[in-house]
Amino acid sequence: MGKLKTFTRRAFLVTSTAVVGGVAFGAYQLAKTPDNPLPEGDGALNPWVVINQDGVSAVVPHSEMGQGVMTTLAAMVAEELDVDLDAVTVLHGPAAQAYYNSALATDRHYKASQDPAPNGWAASLTQAFPKLLSLQITGGSTSALDGMQQMRMAGASARATLLMAASQQLNIGLDRLRTEDGHVIAPDGTRLSYSELAPHAATLDPEQTPRLKSPSEWRYLGKSQPRKDQPLKATGTATFGMDVRLPGMRFASVRMSPRLGGEMISFDASTAETMPGVEKVVDLGNGVAVIARNTWLAIEAVNAIDVTWGDAPYPAENDAIFEKIETAFDQPANCTLRDEGNAGIAFAGDALTAEYRVPYLAHATMEPMNSTALYTDGKLEVWSPNQAPVLVRDTCAAAAGLEAENVEVHTTFLGGGFGRRAMVDFAEIATRVALALPGTPVQTTWSREEDMRHDHYRPGAIARMRGVLENGRIAALDGQMAAPSIMKQLLTNMLGFEMNPSDNTLTEGAHDQPYDIPNQRFRGYAADVAIPVGFWRSVGSSQNVFFHESFIDELAHEAAVDPLDFRLRHIRPQHAPSATVLETVRDMSGWTGKTADNIGRGVAFGFTFGTAVAQVVEVERDAEGLIRLNDMWIAADLGTVLDPLNAEAQLTGGAVFGLSAAIHGQITFSDGMAEQENFPDYDALRMGVTPRFHVKLLQNMERMGGVGEPGTPPAAPALANALFDLTGTRARHLPLVEQFQFYS
Repeated sequence: MGKLKTFTRRAFLVTSTAVVGGVAFGAYQLAKTPDNPLPEGDGALNPWVVINQDGVSAVVPHSEMGQGVMTTLAAMVAEELDVDLDAVTVLHGPAAQAYYNSALATDRHYKASQDPAPNGWAASLTQAFPKLLSLQITGGSTSALDGMQQMRMAGASARATLLMAASQQLNIGLDRLRTEDGHVIAPDGTRLSYSELAPHAATLDPEQTPRLKSPSEWRYLGKSQPRKDQPLKATGTATFGMDVRLPGMRFASVRMSPRLGGEMISFDASTAETMPGVEKVVDLGNGVAVIARNTWLAIEAVNAIDVTWGDAPYPAENDAIFEKIETAFDQPANCTLRDEGNAGIAFAGDALTAEYRVPYLAHATMEPMNSTALYTDGKLEVWSPNQAPVLVRDTCAAAAGLEAENVEVHTTFLGGGFGRRAMVDFAEIATRVALALPGTPVQTTWSREEDMRHDHYRPGAIARMRGVLENGRIAALDGQMAAPSIMKQLLTNMLGFEMNPSDNTLTEGAHDQPYDIPNQRFRGYAADVAIPVGFWRSVGSSQNVFFHESFIDELAHEAAVDPLDFRLRHIRPQHAPSATVLETVRDMSGWTGKTADNIGRGVAFGFTFGTAVAQVVEVERDAEGLIRLNDMWIAADLGTVLDPLNAEAQLTGGAVFGLSAAIHGQITFSDGMAEQENFPDYDALRMGVTPRFHVKLLQNMERMGGVGEPGTPPAAPALANALFDLTGTRARHLPLVEQFQFYS
C-alpha cells in the first residue's frame, strides 16, 4: 500500500528555497534566538512585549485584515503576563527575522490531529526554515497557531523577567512573589507595577523556557473578547494603506499591461502632461505611472495616456486557455499523492466518471492595491497594507538598489487580504514610482480596474474523477487535477530561473481527506499557462474540495445511499473527530435526507488547515422559479477555540466568500485581457440574499487548527449538492449563475 505523503506545500516551499539558495545551518543556527528588532531603552523586554511609562504594548507580527488577529494575539500576551487585556496597546511589528511564522511548516494533516504538538528538538526542526528564511507571513490560517508558541511564550518570559527584577529589588525569593493585574506582589502586600520594574527588567536576560498557563488557568483565551480594531474602524481612525498621509505627499496611479506579463511597446503621455496638477509621468519599462496632486487626478491622467501594448504570453481567449490547461493531462503528472491500494486494477470494471471545471478567480479586496514610499538619501520607508513585511522590505530594497537594512516597512491595516497581499508587486511598483521623486512621499494607488485586471488569480482548473462502487461503498477512487502551478510561478519569480517543483496545491483538498477507501490515487498536472496565479483563500482546497465533494455526492446517489450517511460510513473508520463533525451538522440541521419539492439540501465536508468542517446548505425555489439560499449550518472542530465569537465570524465569513465565488465568481479573458474590471462584473453575495448561519464549534482534536480559511472550501460543493437535490441538475462547472437563476 502506498504511503500517504503529508509534506505540506509550505514545508516544501521553505525547504526547497533554502536548498536552492544554498542555506547551510547547524544546531547553533537552529537554537540561536533572533535579534530583538525593537529599539533599546524603550522598555522592550523581548520582541513582542514593551513595557514603559505608557503601559503595556503587545507587538503583533501578523497583519490585521479583519480576522481579529490583533485581539487574539494581544490576549495571549495578556494571559501569560497577568495584565488586563483592556490595558494592552497593540502595535504592528517591523519587518524582522524575530517575527518568523513558526507555524508555516507545521503538519496539519488529519492523521496528525490527534498527536500532541511537537516540542523541543522536534519543534525546532519544524520551525527551522521559516526562522532561517525570516518568513514573516500572515497566511495559511497560521497566525493563532504561531501565536500560541511565540506570543504566549513572550508574555510568560516577560512576566518571569519582571519577577526577577522584583526579586532583586526587594531581596525576596522568586517563589514568594506573585503577579496580578500588571503588578508584582510581595508577601507583605507590597505592590510593584510593571512600569516601574521594566527599566531594570529590560537589562536582564529574558527567561527562555517559562512555564505556560494551562487552559484551566485562562482568563481571556477560550472566551470571546471585544475586538481591539473595532472602535478604530467604527470611528474611522484606523489607518489603512490608503489613509496614510505625510507632509508634502504626492499621489500616483499606474497602468501595467492588461495582457499580463506583456510588453509596453510605446506610449504618448502628451495629454496627461498638460493636465493641471500632474507633476510627473514615470516610465516603468513594463508600465507607466502618473504622479499628481491627488489620487483621482492621477487615475484620470494615467488613463489619458495612449499606450501600445504587446501580446500576452498565453492564449488570448478563454476557451483556448482552458484547452491549454486540458493538454496538461497528456503530460506526465507533476505529483502523485495518496497512491494506495491498486487503483489501476480496481478500475478494470465499470466506473462512474465525471469532469469538473472552475474558472480563474480574483481576490477583489475592498481596498485596492496601494503603498506609500519615501526615498531620501539612500534610505527608503514604505507604508504598505501587506501580508509579508520581510518580503516587502527585501523586494523594495532590490527595486531601489539598497541593502535591506536601509529599508523600513510600516504595515497598516489591510482592507482585505485573502492571500493577494502576500504577493508584493504593488509595494515594488510604489517604490519604483517614488524613486522618480526623491525626498517626497508618494502614495501609489491602483484603480479598481487595474487591481482586478492585474491580480495573482486563483488558477482555473479541470478535474477528471473516476469511482467504483461495491456493496454501497467506494472501492476505488481516482482523481486527476490540472491547473497552472502556483509553486512553479512563485519559486521561478523568487529565484529568477525556471523551476518545476512538485506542487501538492494541485491536489490538496482531495488527496488529504479522511475517507477510508481501499484503492485511491490523486495526480496533479501542472498546466503551462503564464497568467499570474497565487494564494487565494484556502488555495488548492478552494477548487479541489468542490471536485472531491461533488463527486462523493454523485457516488452516494449512484449507490442509492443518503449523502450524509454515505460520507459517515467512509469517514468513521478513518478519523473519529471528522465523523463527529458530520454527525453534529446532521443534528443541527435536522437532516433526514428528505425535503419538500421546492426545497433542496446539500452537504459537504472538508479537512483543511488542520480543521474539520461540515456544512449543510438549504435552498428554496419560489413560484417564479428563482432560487434563494435559506440557511447554512456549519460544524467545525478547531481542536482549541481561542475566541468563540471570532471563530464563528471567520467560519461564516469564509463560507460567504466561498458561496460568492461559487455563484458569481469568474475571471475570463478576451484578447489576452481580463474581461471583469469592477464589482458590477464580479459580484458577491449581498446581505439580503445571504443565508442564515448556524455554527457549532467542537474541540475534540488534540492539535489546534486554523479558522480563517476552512469555512471556504465546503461552501461551493454544499450549495451545488443542494441545487442537485432541488433541481436534479448536477453542477460540474462554476459559476452557478450560468446554470441556475438566483433571487437577487
